[in-house]
Amino acid sequence: MNPSRTSTTDDVDLPIQDWPNPRRGLLFFLGFAAIGAGMAQLVPAVLTLSLKAEALDHRTATTILSVVVAVGAVVALVSAPVLGRLSDRITWRTGRRRPLLVLGAVLFAIGAPVSYAAPGTGLLILGNAFTWLGTAAVTVACTATLADQYAPNRRGPASALVGLSLPVGAVVGLFLAQLVSGSLLAQFLIPAAVGVLSALLLAVRLPERAIAKADVPPFRPREFFGTFWVDPVAHPSFGWAWWSRLLIFFGIAAVQAYQAFYLILALHFTLQSVANAVFLSTLVLTVMALVFAPIAGKLSDRIGRRKPFVVVAAVVFAVGLVVVTFATTYPAFLVAMAIIGLGQGVYMAVDLALVSEILPDRHNIAKDMGIMGLASSLPASIVPAVAPVLLAIGASAAHPQNFPALFFTGAVAGLLGAALILPIRGVD
Repeated sequence: MNPSRTSTTDDVDLPIQDWPNPRRGLLFFLGFAAIGAGMAQLVPAVLTLSLKAEALDHRTATTILSVVVAVGAVVALVSAPVLGRLSDRITWRTGRRRPLLVLGAVLFAIGAPVSYAAPGTGLLILGNAFTWLGTAAVTVACTATLADQYAPNRRGPASALVGLSLPVGAVVGLFLAQLVSGSLLAQFLIPAAVGVLSALLLAVRLPERAIAKADVPPFRPREFFGTFWVDPVAHPSFGWAWWSRLLIFFGIAAVQAYQAFYLILALHFTLQSVANAVFLSTLVLTVMALVFAPIAGKLSDRIGRRKPFVVVAAVVFAVGLVVVTFATTYPAFLVAMAIIGLGQGVYMAVDLALVSEILPDRHNIAKDMGIMGLASSLPASIVPAVAPVLLAIGASAAHPQNFPALFFTGAVAGLLGAALILPIRGVD
């Protein structure tokens, strides 16, 4: 991955000096915004939506959660590439990414109170949709900033920060949530407030230049459909990376969305104690990720290789899911989460850097990053759709939910995702 080499992708055929490569101060604000968005999305997904669903109807709580999360994922699925396309074409004096950050902050401020106050499933779906839309806006802005601002051989640390935003956001958010475990209102509002603040701070700090209207290609009607599509025949490496991400995030979504129910139904935690249990398991995962992600990001930059890190990380993550499958005690569950955290940390640290080097078109960075983001958000919709079937396999009165089937399926998906990294070309 020599930065002076010529590449077949438009994103990396520029000389290195054409990237601003800002000082490290921007990394803090970029990481904070990504973590804030992850917190605003994942605390509800992992904890507060489950508690709200239980409060609405104990008998159908898992179904309510599945519907709410699935609809939110579909919103993110559609909005990420659309917002990316719009961002790439903004010629305002504000720059291209700053409007998305402000939009995300506004949506976070709306989504959390609406979700908390929802008297039924319909309004809960709406509130969560606002939150997921806000997450899509901020995430697209952050991932596009990575490719806008940093040269290919300088993207490791930024990739690690943005990639780790989900587990770090989850653990920090869950820590705050368990501090106020007696107040569901505070558990909804505090993560959203952090998301608002962090997005606005990056919007203020971002050293972005406006682009001229002459630099924006004309938008033709047929290009609208390209908003949701990158030709996998013309750009096969992008296609392989997309499918690999989809499969690996399937496994991540299986753990994220159902660990609270697993702890309650399989390990017999109470509603009052599950918040602390989820926080501790997420803390273990995140600490492992934080230890290994910076090492992997810097080492990947130094040796100029991405694929081996991503492949090994995906395999380790799958092993962790297999351990979850056989975990019948909470300590065993924590061991599994530690293994998952190691794999997830290395994967998140390097995967975004890899993706940024195989983008098809430098003029549509945010749009293409948004399409790649679909591979991250779509599993959150797929998992709730297939989970009831997997959970029902071999179910009995003694074991009404087959969680091992769900987690083992996630492990298989992770291994397949690792295999699909191998055919990628244009990056080592």
